[in-house]
Amino acid sequence: MGAEEKRVSSKSSSEDGGVASCDTQVVLNVYDLTPLNHYTYWFGFGIFHSGIQVHGMEYGFGAHDFPASGVFEVEPKSCPGFIYRCSIPLGRINMPPTEFRIFIENVASEYHGDSYHLISKNCNHFTDDIAWRLTKRHIPGWVNRLARVGSVCSCLLPESLQVTTVKHLPEYHECVEDGLESSSADSHHEHAESDEADQDKLLLSQPSRGSIDITFIKEVHR
Repeated sequence: MGAEEKRVSSKSSSEDGGVASCDTQVVLNVYDLTPLNHYTYWFGFGIFHSGIQVHGMEYGFGAHDFPASGVFEVEPKSCPGFIYRCSIPLGRINMPPTEFRIFIENVASEYHGDSYHLISKNCNHFTDDIAWRLTKRHIPGWVNRLARVGSVCSCLLPESLQVTTVKHLPEYHECVEDGLESSSADSHHEHAESDEADQDKLLLSQPSRGSIDITFIKEVHR
């Protein structure tokens, strides 16, 4: 009887281990878009970028000129062009990495780079949407307070803040072998006119931090 209980216990532990391997923390990583946040943050106001960390990678939403996925992945807490501020645990989910990949690829079809708007559809709207779908929790209100204020009184915001915030930071270029990049305006123009298959290969890279690349998630076409 003792041996039988031991086998049952061992089986239970193995099954629990299988479940545990699918268990992951959902974390909101918040970044400053401007050094002024150091002063305005204490008044509950600031301009922030955020990404959702799941299964060891961070997912965010950025702007580009194409009607294709603007959802990207990057190493946690290292999104180029922004200053990491803090991480906020949002809860745990039991979802295998393969299932989450299908989930995020489906979401990518709803967040095209050319639909990004600082006030109505920005990176924080994206993370709030993902957080709610995964954990039934919203991100903290202060992260996206600027957008809520702007949606009511957009006339109070400088025009420069009502355009996409990620577009001007990196350059979009086609991924090529050996780290070679396009070297002429003509080449860049050709890339802009490439077909949808080429768009799926686009990378978002920060010139000043060339060792960190942002890779766009391939969307599920509907």
